[in-house]
Amino acid sequence: MMRSGNPALRAGTFSRARSFDSTNAMSIQGAVNKTLILLGLTVFSASWVWDNPAIFIPYIFPALIIGMAIALITAYKREWAPITGPIYAIVEGVFLGAISAVFEARYPGIVIQAVGLTFGTLFCMLAVYKTGIIKISRGFILGVVSATGAIFLLYVVNMVMSFFGAGIPFIHESGPLGIGFSIFVVIIAALNLVLDFYVIEKGAEAGAPKYMEWYGAFALLVTLIWLYLEILRLLAKLQNRR
Repeated sequence: MMRSGNPALRAGTFSRARSFDSTNAMSIQGAVNKTLILLGLTVFSASWVWDNPAIFIPYIFPALIIGMAIALITAYKREWAPITGPIYAIVEGVFLGAISAVFEARYPGIVIQAVGLTFGTLFCMLAVYKTGIIKISRGFILGVVSATGAIFLLYVVNMVMSFFGAGIPFIHESGPLGIGFSIFVVIIAALNLVLDFYVIEKGAEAGAPKYMEWYGAFALLVTLIWLYLEILRLLAKLQNRR
């Protein structure tokens, strides 16, 4: 099976979880329904925090760490996805609501723009995938996976450097290099959506068990959250240029 750049949808995710009972097999519609449920939980949680930012802003980093821990657990215990997926959505909603409030306070109107662009990108990538405009070849997958890994490594290095009062400048700066980097990351995040659609579709064709619908929805949510955060950072950089 081809590989997604999303670590939650790594190679063999669905083929190793093959179901031999067609009545309990994964379906694309089921994955879509679970994705809507997780998105609803995330939006509900984020909206609640958005209305009470002063209470939850101090919990931005704890929510981020907890969300990452749940994501790692779900990635290795896929059968837990029907439980950990909704928990992840709620926790990430707390994180997104708080971080969005911080950005909105500094750049009024930025959040609605980021939300609109995120969902616009989601539907555009779905259309691109369904119409076959982008061909899912091994070379394409290798390129997206490699770029995703490089970005992740760069962020890890930057995080480690931040503990010593340093950092990689262009990740945060609003100059041409910083904006170019953010545009590149947004493009790679968007292309990961295409790979996620592909892997989920192949999972349904392979007859993966029903719980993998939750896992596929969880993996899509991971990519969407990453995309939203990167779009938010890009918009902030562009506003700093004014």
